[in-house]
Amino acid sequence: MKKAHILFLPLAAALFLGGCGSSSNTADADKDTLVVLNYGKYLEPSVIEQFEQETGIHIKLEEYESPEEMYTKFTAGSICYDVVCTSDYMIERLISEGEVSTIDFSGFSNYGNLNPDIIDASRVFDPEACCSMPYFYGTLGILYNTTMVPTEEAQSWNILWDDTYRDSIIMQNSVRDTFVPALRLSGYDINTEDEDELADALALLIEQKPIVYAYYVDETADEMAAGNAAMALVYSGEAAYAMELNDDLSYAVPEEGSNLWIDSWFIPKRCAHRENAEKFLDFLCRGDIAMANFEYVCYASPNQKVVDALDEETKNDPTIFPPDEILEYCTVYKQLGIDTTERYSYLWKTLKSE
Repeated sequence: MKKAHILFLPLAAALFLGGCGSSSNTADADKDTLVVLNYGKYLEPSVIEQFEQETGIHIKLEEYESPEEMYTKFTAGSICYDVVCTSDYMIERLISEGEVSTIDFSGFSNYGNLNPDIIDASRVFDPEACCSMPYFYGTLGILYNTTMVPTEEAQSWNILWDDTYRDSIIMQNSVRDTFVPALRLSGYDINTEDEDELADALALLIEQKPIVYAYYVDETADEMAAGNAAMALVYSGEAAYAMELNDDLSYAVPEEGSNLWIDSWFIPKRCAHRENAEKFLDFLCRGDIAMANFEYVCYASPNQKVVDALDEETKNDPTIFPPDEILEYCTVYKQLGIDTTERYSYLWKTLKSE
């Protein structure tokens, strides 16, 4: 979800891993391996190196940009992933499809470092909190340049439709995220499956499209830091990263309400190296490792060891750690039905083709 940097496994490596339905004994022959699928730039590189040094387990990493891309890679079956990080609603979908295994956290040494409140929030998509492990969380909002945009105007999604900012608005190249402002402006739930409500949101987005500068994922923070746009629809961590680069930037979660996202890890049922996967997840819960990842990604960590070690300014930064008053009007994405998922795909193609 974040600043993506796609790493594709070499063809030889992909062939070596084999398909999930392969009858080869590659898992036995390569028992000191862990195949990880994650968002781009979502693991501090030194963390991977440290895990390999401490355990002797070699990580084979593949990355992706959006949850939908992850789903396509995962379900293709060409590679057996051992552990996957993705977004809340996509984990819920894969749980419902029988693709996710339960995790025995009682065998972990560091799981107790995770904030129980964040674990409980995950029950929206993982009811028993037994199939996923929270990694980062945050909000969806507006990153804006205070020299171009008045702070009071950035408190409403309406500003994304203001012709004053024509060719200076960046939207997410992500179907569900881009629909959030339109749905909330219309007074609709971001998890609606009502065709008429989705059609209304599409109409708003088509109306907005002529004034949009670009639909980005990777480039947004750097574009905003460079002053190339007045505002952008972004994830809170991406906003925090951009704000470090440019003091003129600020972030707001509009008053109409938005999305609270929780990115989590899960172990697929087809995992070929389960023991390695569990070691890796426990390793990620360790205080020093979680801190390294937090400093690299700049998203809110559910790891209490990290929070306790931070200075007061960082702890109280609402861009990184959204306060309760913001979380109260944010909603976690739910899994949508097959018909609605297909409907979203159709609506997205319609928007992009306009």
